[in-house]
Amino acid sequence: MHTRSMERAPSLVSQKNPFLFVVGCQRSGTTMLQRMLDAHPMLAVAYDSLFIPRAIKGEQIGCDPPLSDEIVELARTHPRFDRLELSDEAVERAAAGADTYSAFVSRIYDELASKHGKKLAGEKSPGYCRHLPRLHALMPWVKIVHLIRDGRNIALSIRDWGKGAAKLELWKREPIAAAALWWRRDVTRGCEDGRSLPTDVYREIRYEELVAQPEPSLCELCAFLGLPYDRAMVEYHLGRMKEKAGLSPKAAWLPPTQGIRDWRTQMSERDLELFEALAGEQLSMLGYERGCHRISQEVASVAQACEAWWAREMD
Repeated sequence: MHTRSMERAPSLVSQKNPFLFVVGCQRSGTTMLQRMLDAHPMLAVAYDSLFIPRAIKGEQIGCDPPLSDEIVELARTHPRFDRLELSDEAVERAAAGADTYSAFVSRIYDELASKHGKKLAGEKSPGYCRHLPRLHALMPWVKIVHLIRDGRNIALSIRDWGKGAAKLELWKREPIAAAALWWRRDVTRGCEDGRSLPTDVYREIRYEELVAQPEPSLCELCAFLGLPYDRAMVEYHLGRMKEKAGLSPKAAWLPPTQGIRDWRTQMSERDLELFEALAGEQLSMLGYERGCHRISQEVASVAQACEAWWAREMD
């Protein structure tokens, strides 16, 4: 039997769905946090559907268009909408009871919560860190949980994962530079936009603290969310772990594990120098120790060329 906090749960009557979004640069540990939160008996957390901005792409921030068949179709035909695993009937019910897009989205997450027998529902979508002003303007009640991780370890993880920044043309020439610029963009935008939101809406969590002390970290997060802590959150992996050789930590459903990626021992001196030439300022801003005290002229020239590529192709 799971032990729970003796603190009484706050009233959830006034809470609307979607209840929260977990955001952050890819490979920040957002799937681990999603699994922890999804294990909470009151909360269902979906996995990367990413559909919400699609129907209002190109609209001014703050636009909440009247619901139409076209908008519903734009949402439900998003390539990842099926990850919500909602039936056509559930989507039709959500649309029938809504007169605006935000109301439709809210009712979609009502359906998700109901499907899992829970009161509340949210989503883990790392890419939403680039859409916080739009999402907040559309649904100002949604809690934003921004998971932040040392970008050098993210670069190592992307190298093994082979997606995200690894799909960029720059990756073929300078993979660490591509990862550094990708992380710099996402963490900078997420922090700048998130910190402009009300403090009762936005919260940052460090991956390193969550892995080192999962229970205290989750207790603090639950206090922010207004939910009672439940030990099921730290036991999310029980009964799901797989011991097959070659599985990634995520595929193996490992519990929080320190040291899976460590730039101090797993990153070459040149890669470390290049990463910090491009994103060292952001590392310092977030309180991460720097590994390089000097950037060579050769690496500085490579970094400058990579900056030019990013400005030309990505900005």
